[in-house]
Amino acid sequence: MLPDRRERLYGFRLLNREQRFQGAAAIAISDEDAALLIKAHFPTLQARELKYRALSRRPANHPRLLALLRELLSNLKSVTYVCDKRFLLILMFLDYAVEPWYYVRGVDFYADGQNYAMAMAGSTLLGKAEFEALLAAFQHASKDKGPDALRDLISAARRTNWQEFPEAIGPLAQYAAPECLSAITTPGVTTDAAMVVLQSLISRMEVMSDGPYRVEHDQSKNLVTYHELLRRFIDRDGEIQLRQSEIASFKFPLKLTEVVQVDSKASPSVQLADVMIGAALEAANTMARLRTGGLDPDALMALYTDDQFIHLIPDIDLRRSGVSGRARRHRR
Repeated sequence: MLPDRRERLYGFRLLNREQRFQGAAAIAISDEDAALLIKAHFPTLQARELKYRALSRRPANHPRLLALLRELLSNLKSVTYVCDKRFLLILMFLDYAVEPWYYVRGVDFYADGQNYAMAMAGSTLLGKAEFEALLAAFQHASKDKGPDALRDLISAARRTNWQEFPEAIGPLAQYAAPECLSAITTPGVTTDAAMVVLQSLISRMEVMSDGPYRVEHDQSKNLVTYHELLRRFIDRDGEIQLRQSEIASFKFPLKLTEVVQVDSKASPSVQLADVMIGAALEAANTMARLRTGGLDPDALMALYTDDQFIHLIPDIDLRRSGVSGRARRHRR
């Protein structure tokens, strides 16, 4: 990747049913090249900013959008990440409220992907309303970290049909496992999906980049919170590698040198990243039957190669290859 090129990042709440999916996309392109592409595919565009949702509403724009996406995915280095936020929250629950109990007993909780199987069986075995209340209590406990929130979490676990699924809920419901409560209250442990998305993208950008690079992303109040942590990633000079998925891993020190916010109206490359993630999220919503009228999701997904798309979705076969993309917790 050319040193003067920049990685462009665009990202988009966990039990909100109206916003089921979250994602982000990164593409290696300069503003100058991005502006030329936009002009080539949308020569009569009058708006100050290329916005995917506005363009997608009009079927006449669909061929041009697909053509633009085909050119981006065929000729430029890029990665797109999409996750089901509720499913991610369940996996986080298993990471912090279940796995530590197994770890201290010398059991590999992640062997054979059993955490994914448990995540997909929860509602069926535990009771739908009770399981939703458990997830909400876990999310609150992870943020509050106080004794009252932890007691509420244990009570929520005991109100489920946990005897039907003791291997997953037993550590909390039966034992109020101190190792799990300690993991949940650890400073820095959070259920914020945005950081998972950002980490997954950065891990792929490290592979995509031949040398030092910077990330520029759209201005967002949510992303301001993460700058310090990302700076710590950048500044870390000790050698360590963390595997996140089959195509995503961290190796420190990073080649990433800077993360900055930009005004998307003045950044054609960020606008292209908006198109990429907008199309991917629309496809997920269409395949989940939550939205209609957008691009043909099959036509869109056919444009991606396997290493360009990371997804964490339990019941929508975006790549016809099962669930992928979630980082597991690692012991050092």
